[in-house]
Amino acid sequence: MKETILVTGATGTVGREIIKQLSLQDRHVRAGVHSVITGENLKRLPGVEIVEIDFRKPESLHAAFTHVDRLMLITPMTEDQQEMARNLVDEARKKEVKHIVKLSALGAGAEPGIQLGRWHRDIEKYIEESGIPYTFLRPASFMQNLVNYNAETIQKEGKFYMPMGDGKVSFIDTRDIAAVAVEALTNDGHDSQVYELTGPAALSHAELAAILSEETGREISFVDVPEDAVQQGMLSQHMPEQLVNALLELYAVQKAGKSSGVTNTVQEVTGRAPHSFRQFVRDHKECF
Repeated sequence: MKETILVTGATGTVGREIIKQLSLQDRHVRAGVHSVITGENLKRLPGVEIVEIDFRKPESLHAAFTHVDRLMLITPMTEDQQEMARNLVDEARKKEVKHIVKLSALGAGAEPGIQLGRWHRDIEKYIEESGIPYTFLRPASFMQNLVNYNAETIQKEGKFYMPMGDGKVSFIDTRDIAAVAVEALTNDGHDSQVYELTGPAALSHAELAAILSEETGREISFVDVPEDAVQQGMLSQHMPEQLVNALLELYAVQKAGKSSGVTNTVQEVTGRAPHSFRQFVRDHKECF
């Protein structure tokens, strides 16, 4: 009998890719979604069933966790993400889930670290205390964020805007995060492991713009913007102040070049090199 793997945050950038790769391996996947409508496209993948869950309501988790063997734990970046994660871990413990793979963040183990890292580390500790075998994935910033948050201005203006200066970041393709997750979810030997995941090189945003220009055949430029302008922009979109401050703290760390470390973990775990940013652009050229 096939094991059942529950993936929460199934419609997100990483969750969706994990489900796609698990489906290709003929696994039985349960995709946890906030609404069945949002998960409609996932139903077309072989071996995938959809289940509605509300992270904030423990009673909604019972059906989702029935007969679940392994959990891919992904929660949204919200002010109450720690409470959501605790609800999921508590239910996993009740249903005797065999293994939890948690999507964390690079730098989650740093002391004192930044707020985003501390939130993730708090959840990691809760999982450690649960007694359930675990694997923590700590990826760098996603290459796909350029598609999700900057594609519109790149298409319309040939520009993208960030408060990053010359800071270099070891961006990672979410396909590589998913590949490591699938390995940890489907094979032994990953208990109590913490995997720090990056792409093959650290690049500045000006370097990203140069590669985008070369691969798309049109001039694309990076515009460094003041932190206060970014802050006002996020607040004007009614983003909670606590999250705004956490993101600004992350940007400051990246601008200072403290997110430029490169690891070989993707290669070590999956047996293949991670995608380069140039390959990412070639594969997503239509987005830009």
